Amino acid sequence: MVATDKQPEYKVLGTRPIRPDGVDKVTGRAQYGADVRLPGMVYGTVLRSPHAHARIKSIDTSKAEKLPGVLAVITGANMPIAESKDVEAGEEVANYRDDSNRVMAHDKAGFKGQPVAAVAALDMNTALEAAKLIAVDYEVLRPAINVDEAMAPDAPIILEYLVGDHLGEDVPNTNIAKHARHIFGDVDAGFKEAFVVVEREFQLSTVHQGYIEPQNATAFWNNDGQLTIWTSTQGAFWVRTSLAGILMVPTSQIKVVPMEIGGGFGGKIGVYLEPLAALLSKKCGRPVKMQMDRKSVFEATGPAPAGKVKVKVGVDTKGKITAATADVRYEAGAFPGASIGPAAGCIFAPYKVESTYIDTYDVVVNKSKSAAYRAPGAPQVAFAMESVVDEIAEKLDMDPLEFRLLNASQEGDRRADGPKFPRIGNIEVLQAAQASPHWQSKLEHNPSNGKLRGRGVASGFWFNGGMKSSVNINVTTDGTVTLVEGSTDIGGARASISMQAAEVLGLRMEDVHAYVADTNSVGYNDVTGGSRTTNTSGLAAYNAAQKVVTEMTARAAKLWDVKVEELQFEDGAFSSKSDPELKLTFKELAEKLDQTGGPVGETGSAVGVSGAGGFGTHIVDVEVDPETGKVDVLRYTSVQDAGKAIHPSYVEGQMQGGAAQGIGWALNEEYVMSGKGAMENATFLDYRMPTAYDLPMIETIIVEVPNPFHPFGVRGVGETPIVPALAAVANAVHDATGARFPQLPIKPGRILESLAAKNGS
Repeated sequence: MVATDKQPEYKVLGTRPIRPDGVDKVTGRAQYGADVRLPGMVYGTVLRSPHAHARIKSIDTSKAEKLPGVLAVITGANMPIAESKDVEAGEEVANYRDDSNRVMAHDKAGFKGQPVAAVAALDMNTALEAAKLIAVDYEVLRPAINVDEAMAPDAPIILEYLVGDHLGEDVPNTNIAKHARHIFGDVDAGFKEAFVVVEREFQLSTVHQGYIEPQNATAFWNNDGQLTIWTSTQGAFWVRTSLAGILMVPTSQIKVVPMEIGGGFGGKIGVYLEPLAALLSKKCGRPVKMQMDRKSVFEATGPAPAGKVKVKVGVDTKGKITAATADVRYEAGAFPGASIGPAAGCIFAPYKVESTYIDTYDVVVNKSKSAAYRAPGAPQVAFAMESVVDEIAEKLDMDPLEFRLLNASQEGDRRADGPKFPRIGNIEVLQAAQASPHWQSKLEHNPSNGKLRGRGVASGFWFNGGMKSSVNINVTTDGTVTLVEGSTDIGGARASISMQAAEVLGLRMEDVHAYVADTNSVGYNDVTGGSRTTNTSGLAAYNAAQKVVTEMTARAAKLWDVKVEELQFEDGAFSSKSDPELKLTFKELAEKLDQTGGPVGETGSAVGVSGAGGFGTHIVDVEVDPETGKVDVLRYTSVQDAGKAIHPSYVEGQMQGGAAQGIGWALNEEYVMSGKGAMENATFLDYRMPTAYDLPMIETIIVEVPNPFHPFGVRGVGETPIVPALAAVANAVHDATGARFPQLPIKPGRILESLAAKNGS
């Protein structure tokens, strides 16, 4: 761990206590969405479109409804006509009308796997048999399954009602939902000054988050109009908001109970089964449970978008960047919402560039709507930019880390999308990478086994979100506290939030008992995503804990019959500033609450807290087999600014997990699509994610440059570690083979083709 700015001494922060949810999870006591069991519960399933683009001419559900054991059948005709309203959903922007159409096709299927009907029955087998009896008459239409096809002049229009926003102008009959532009400086003049200019185009495939637990939902729409949803989600409050918009009911009539979650990485922010389970429950009057199979997860949930990125960068004779431009075209899926905004903010962020010009396009295609995937939009553009940076450094015969240090962005520099950086740790991260044992080690490029070895490096940036959080803290008379929060615990939220409260209260983390509550039991919390939770929910806990200290101090004053101003709270104890005999620890005072006025409970909230941005630099060594094209990762180091590592083990795990996912994205993972828009590898056997056998132990170096907007200096850490990984691997493969790979994944076949072309065979 590398600490830069002067850091305070902490008792709890920076330690590695045992995770509070560990025992429940390893013993099977933790309750996930699949574990929900309710009296009278029945089971639901979905009939999905077999076509990527088809008009629904008619649906006949009569045979399904007559099957014994069937309790309810719904189609698009049962979906309310939701308002066309864009709503911020954490890392995504959702639209109620689009989401209603996405979870149940109204009159047209826009992707293979889109729901066209749903059934509830006494058991799952009956529901599945009933779904087979539903007759759907389709008019199959020509699909557009990538940005080139969708942007072609003769492209089929996928959403007839879509009006595109093209640089502020309304454009109907288009598949380009949004065209945005960011311009600063004079790029033409910048390129005229340049000594070296590199322009390249990169192509990326659709990839999935790869969470192990499929989407699920159980709903009970009671006769009194109250709807309760049990689901594995990254944002219970967003599910409530989304359901209110889609089903057109007040949020006060909806309660969402978040279950434990088996992975999300951004893919479990949006709703999929929740509205269908709710409508089926309303129709049959019983709780309805639904779960996706793996094929449906791949085909019908939100992957990271594929697309094309073109980057042009110019540098002067000293290696200083003079200008940079980018053209970013992302696949939104069948409904608008690709992450083009974050792409524009991240693409040039690690560098100080005076003149930039960025065009971004949100393009509708016949695939399931894209969703957030760990720093949504950033890994794709980092792959493009960092590949070009690596090529420029090579042309200049310049050390790639020296090039990055020469051009590194720092406090006060402007991002290409406008905002200026506050205090950031970009330079410190690069310096730590440069000093790392990995970078300082020597790599034998041509070992005796006949394989080819190479080393790559890349940098990346993620904003780290703020948004809104609230926390309740209640003091018990045994001197512990309960902490109720609304942030789904995916990567350690219970621990990281509890530790910040414990630091304020002078307690051990084990004395703070954290619970993730339903939407009726705690104030509003935005999603667990955007690398915001430890930052913002932690600050909410900090604020609540400060209120507890204030109230407990008042209780001590009452107990001792002194003025509050005469007391102080230090190292977990309340004491008099003048009388050394008057002293009680937090726990001792808690035992006397009934003597001083009864229970103590406080609420803390935080809104719009800046995460101040996070930077990471990755170093990777690979070995390429020239006979088979197989790539093995030999060594990997992730360096990242965490601001303040609250629980270093969790931070290291996030850094390692992001790198592992990035390695898979770089080398193996992709949606293999047919010309008709069908995914042909929708299983974990065929969609190749890396396992422990494919990875070395990923080394981590935590840099701590405190976030000036947080009392403990916290920055988010969950998303930055995937951003540099794609380019770092690609640059390492280039170093090994001498070939550049502008298309991901870097499959063995592509490597063999490049080696053959290089060797003239």
